[in-house]
Amino acid sequence: MGSSQLDSELVKRVQQGDKSAFDILVVKYQQKVVNLISRFVSDQSECYDVAQETFIKAYKALGNFRGDSQFYTWLYRIAANTAKNHLASRSRKSPSYAVDVDDAEHFSGESGLKDYTNPENLLLTDEIKDTVYRAIESLPDDLKSAITLREIEGLSYEEIADVMDCPIGTVRSRIFRARDAIDKELRPLLE
Repeated sequence: MGSSQLDSELVKRVQQGDKSAFDILVVKYQQKVVNLISRFVSDQSECYDVAQETFIKAYKALGNFRGDSQFYTWLYRIAANTAKNHLASRSRKSPSYAVDVDDAEHFSGESGLKDYTNPENLLLTDEIKDTVYRAIESLPDDLKSAITLREIEGLSYEEIADVMDCPIGTVRSRIFRARDAIDKELRPLLE
């Protein structure tokens, strides 16, 4: 049974009143949800509060979940919205570098980062890693979310479009722009 089939089965059981099935989903996705929220909310203890709120909201809304999207795509959307609402309620603006789900794709894909790990470049690896993370942090919200969902969370373009609630073309363009910005930061290190 694939992961998404298992999720569907667990969701059905929760909808039939089996609370322990929801606990399995929490254990399965807890760390991913915390990782996603940490892209928006820098304080670690707040991240866990927002994650808990995400799972409470998901549990309450699960009766309306019809399976039009994958469970975890639906859950990620709740997590991203909960994180944004959390920031708004603290009358903080979402940091200008928040991850745009649309751009998260470029990293693991075509940017050529994997080629940088040949032996001569291994000494540079930490510097490269730091540069990449700094470049991601400085991206505008929409680009940062996209590249994070793609490269760090490993979502497909379709899933990112679903989570970010925007057309897939927008996702592609955001990821392209994020990768381009990251490549510009890396180029001096690699020349």
